[in-house]
Amino acid sequence: MKFADRLVGKGLSIWVIIQLIMYNLAWMVVLVIPMATLVATLMAFGNMSQNNEITILKSSGVSIYKMMAAPLIASVVVGYFLLLFNNDVLPDANHRAKVLMQDISRQKPTLSLVPGVFSQEVSNYAILARGINKNNNELTDVTLYDYTDPTKVDVVTAEKGKIFFSPDQTKLIMDLWNGEIHESDNSQTNLYRKLIFKKHRIAMNADQFTFQQSAPGQPRGDRELSTNAMLAIIDSLDQIQKNYTKELSAETKKYFFGDSSFNFNYNTPPQKTKDAVYLSAIEKLKTTRNIINSNVQRVEFMQDQINSYWVEVYKKYALPFACIIFVLIGAPLGVMVRKGGFGVAASISLFFFLLYWACLIGGEKLGNRDMLSPFLGMWAANIIIGIAGIVLTIKTVRETVTLNFSFLKKLVPKQWRSEEEVIDYENS
Repeated sequence: MKFADRLVGKGLSIWVIIQLIMYNLAWMVVLVIPMATLVATLMAFGNMSQNNEITILKSSGVSIYKMMAAPLIASVVVGYFLLLFNNDVLPDANHRAKVLMQDISRQKPTLSLVPGVFSQEVSNYAILARGINKNNNELTDVTLYDYTDPTKVDVVTAEKGKIFFSPDQTKLIMDLWNGEIHESDNSQTNLYRKLIFKKHRIAMNADQFTFQQSAPGQPRGDRELSTNAMLAIIDSLDQIQKNYTKELSAETKKYFFGDSSFNFNYNTPPQKTKDAVYLSAIEKLKTTRNIINSNVQRVEFMQDQINSYWVEVYKKYALPFACIIFVLIGAPLGVMVRKGGFGVAASISLFFFLLYWACLIGGEKLGNRDMLSPFLGMWAANIIIGIAGIVLTIKTVRETVTLNFSFLKKLVPKQWRSEEEVIDYENS
């Protein structure tokens, strides 16, 4: 749906559309798995609590901590596989999605000619047809300007013509009848030639109207690289930034503490010589100041680049770790709510995941702008929700808190709720 307006009228095959969807599903999987972990944990513990199974287990000597052991182990396994997915599959999927979208964007829709209007959709040609029959692609009173040879201009006129694509869609063929070709040479203005024809065929390049996928080897952005590749780039950027910093330090010392090249001899020279010396010193100071500003901008730019890569590195680990965090928050909430239906679980999960996603997006923006360290930007949500999960778990063990989230059912459509939840909602 996001790219629908950019796909309409391109004549793309079903396989290309399926590829685009599959490649974009990769980053959705990265977000769906942590949320699914939270939903599953809430439903499992909520259902156990609703059926008094938690109470039975606790009376048998099984603590909440032991009940959470298996889900935590499962979340570690899921998080590990998600980490592998983030590092090995997601970068390639993001890269292929970007390249495929660029290929689609370059493709023009089928040629559209308007009667009485010049069309320049075909490179190096300008086509004018004063009459067009869209049923059979026949043209009348045709004028065509050919700019394929930069040294000359060919003007072709014809009484009628027909335009169509070649079978392999690589050429746009135009058959013309009863016309003239006027040739003029830009280098020889006195040379002019006129050809009269009964039938003439022009083959124009139509690559822009056919879909062709790019070959591998395109440059990659930070979201299209593995962790090792980004760490190598960060190391190179750090070295470049250190060189810029050294240059900045040297130029700053020269600007504030003087330079050996600024040694002037003031043995009562004439006034004009003094003025020339002052002007020379001022120009040198201005030049040094410009060099300092340039180096400062270079250092800041390198830092922004380094931050963007560190943000992506930490994100690859923060999202899989969220599976563990959501088990910590989901288990005590499920016990406290005492409802195991999908409606309540989906409502609570949506709330926490929106909170998590907002923190993640905000941290990413702050980290990229160097307003917050990339580590804190990406891990702040895990830290905050993790602490909340630990506190809720302790309170659940002590049986000091009971929560009622029944008001959240209003946010969930009835078809998503179980029959028991619908009855409880209607009774309330």
